[in-house]
Amino acid sequence: MKRLNNLWQPVISFDNLLSAYYQARRGKQHKSAVAEFTLHLESELFTLQQQLTDGSYQPGEYQLFTLYERKPRLIAAAPFRDRVVHHALMNIVEPPIDKQFIYDSYACRRSKGVHKAVARYQNWAKRYHYALKMDIQQYFPSVNLQLLKQKLRHRIKDAQVLNLFDKIIDSSPAITSGTGLPIGNLTSQFLANLYLDDFDHYVKEQLHIKAYLRYVDDFMVLDDDKKRLHQLRQQIQDYLLVHNRLRLHPNKAHIVPTHLGVDVLGYVVYPNKRLLRNDNGHRFIRKLRKLEKNYSTDKTTYADIKPHIMSWIGHAKHANTYGLRRQIFANVVWRKKSTANDEDKRIEGCRC
Repeated sequence: MKRLNNLWQPVISFDNLLSAYYQARRGKQHKSAVAEFTLHLESELFTLQQQLTDGSYQPGEYQLFTLYERKPRLIAAAPFRDRVVHHALMNIVEPPIDKQFIYDSYACRRSKGVHKAVARYQNWAKRYHYALKMDIQQYFPSVNLQLLKQKLRHRIKDAQVLNLFDKIIDSSPAITSGTGLPIGNLTSQFLANLYLDDFDHYVKEQLHIKAYLRYVDDFMVLDDDKKRLHQLRQQIQDYLLVHNRLRLHPNKAHIVPTHLGVDVLGYVVYPNKRLLRNDNGHRFIRKLRKLEKNYSTDKTTYADIKPHIMSWIGHAKHANTYGLRRQIFANVVWRKKSTANDEDKRIEGCRC
């Protein structure tokens, strides 16, 4: 495999930094840090370019917060100027390396994603009798940073690009004894895919598994031979431990008959139908009630509410959820307590 070189000048070019700024600010124009950067856009970008050129650039401090969704996750948000650098780096480095990834790796890649992964699994579920579903225990906190840097050096020759990657990796607030990628970074999404790419190729090319897909640290193998899946589970476990210093989650490595329905990335998928996982619907109902309350007391606006709801509807429509959606939205009316004469609002499309 030929290592990539001559990447640095495209990374730090003004046009690329400007494009990275527009990418980083998408959906965040109202944030104060973004507004301040925008106010002095040209000088901010030239300063970044100069710091990257002379090597004085250093990542800033992360803002840490916990996101509660099924289980608590510590999210690390980089300062806006660092996110501009992350986009500039990914614009140049990611496309040629992404071409080396296997087809059936679906997380954080163009023209991939959750719904494509679920559709791929369902097509296989129509052909195979069993599915082996696995995930890695504490994946992001367990990524070995020295090993990650070695994997980068197998793909990239450009010393300045590697130095920038090292600075970003070493600035992670998630590091514990030389391990840990921050959840929330654009670069972390790419590095999480890269870290397991050798494993993907091992599964496809040495174990000769046709029906295999991965989404971050969740992966599925399908086959008609239950005994072979038991053997594969052990081979996969051994490889991950030896070559990636990772462990399978002990309670999440099950072999399930496909006709019974398998939990795949938020859906319960059968060969000929999909259901939304129960906790997803319950979680959305709780969120909907909170949005109703906030709207009625003027804590949020109709314009702020609608994207949240339409996003969930878009996700739910990929399963057999017509009845569920009708039930949830049948009596939802957005009414303000303070203005009894205002017209009630319904969100277009919610009752479809």
